[in-house]
Amino acid sequence: MSYFRDNIEQLTGYSPGYQPRGGDVVKLNTNENPYPPSPAVIEAIRGFDPEKLRRYPQPLADDFRSAAAKLLGVSAGNIMATNGGDDLLTIAVRSFCGPGRALAYPVPTYSLYPVLAKIQDCPAVEVPFDGDFNLPAALADASAALTIVCNPNAPTASFVQPAEIEKLARRLEGKGVVLVDEAYVDYAPANCIGLVKSCGNVIILRSLSKGYSLAGLRFGYAVANEGLIDGMMKVKDSYNVDAIAIAAATAAITDRKYFQTNIDRIKSQRTILTESLRGLGFELRDSSTNFLPARCPDGNASDMHQKLAKRNIYVRYFNLPGLTDKLRITVGTEEQNRRLVDALNELIRK
Repeated sequence: MSYFRDNIEQLTGYSPGYQPRGGDVVKLNTNENPYPPSPAVIEAIRGFDPEKLRRYPQPLADDFRSAAAKLLGVSAGNIMATNGGDDLLTIAVRSFCGPGRALAYPVPTYSLYPVLAKIQDCPAVEVPFDGDFNLPAALADASAALTIVCNPNAPTASFVQPAEIEKLARRLEGKGVVLVDEAYVDYAPANCIGLVKSCGNVIILRSLSKGYSLAGLRFGYAVANEGLIDGMMKVKDSYNVDAIAIAAATAAITDRKYFQTNIDRIKSQRTILTESLRGLGFELRDSSTNFLPARCPDGNASDMHQKLAKRNIYVRYFNLPGLTDKLRITVGTEEQNRRLVDALNELIRK
């Protein structure tokens, strides 16, 4: 006998990337920013008043909401702070989906989406991208309660123009909500924030993990019209972000100069690493993220993944349809990228 609901008993949970401990490792497997967070973040944590830990944090993260609203040109009422982007995804699926109320998304994409659908016991409609990763027209035909578009997409690093997502949102008006997962948008050529004002059924997900070097803090947020925000507020935990995280996240998004310097460095290294991998025989498209999906010269990505791990170089391998011949490689520092390329060169030549 199982004490769990049937859908939970049968569920295969999300599998996070391997987290090596200590040692001289090159960690390029979980799309973390290779540079430290802003000095303003460190100062905010060091100067945090311990007395505030005795009390509950701001229920709505008001300090952060005000700073983010100023940055994005919206009102604080358009923003909901969350415990990482994944917390927002969970809140959204719980808010809009259930038995008979489907979740839809194009595939391949972030592997957490189907897990959340199964937890909520709602139908999951998976619509394949075409060979160029254009937004599938059939996605709107599902008329799902919630449609998620990861843009830029993981793990393909592809990008859909905001105008195409706006067309999707307008087709779904009165039928369902479109959540644009912009976890990687800091590395993309454009974003969909403008759709919040033009489309009443759009939610934008933002994360401080990738662009702001705060993956360990767990802080994300939603941007949407106040009606959608108010509804999701009913579902979120009472105090879903802690006091230290609010202070650190507010400091991070305020330091625009430091943020932009890091983004530019990573984009520069992305270009160099892309050309280096192509020179070794890897096949890869230009990326709109801080990672590169690269097809191995012999197509045996699983073997290359294991050989790199033996050298304490960690990249990501997905044993999923359409991905078994590829490695997903996070763009690291110049030194990390060099060590990776040197190791790949030796392994390919053997």
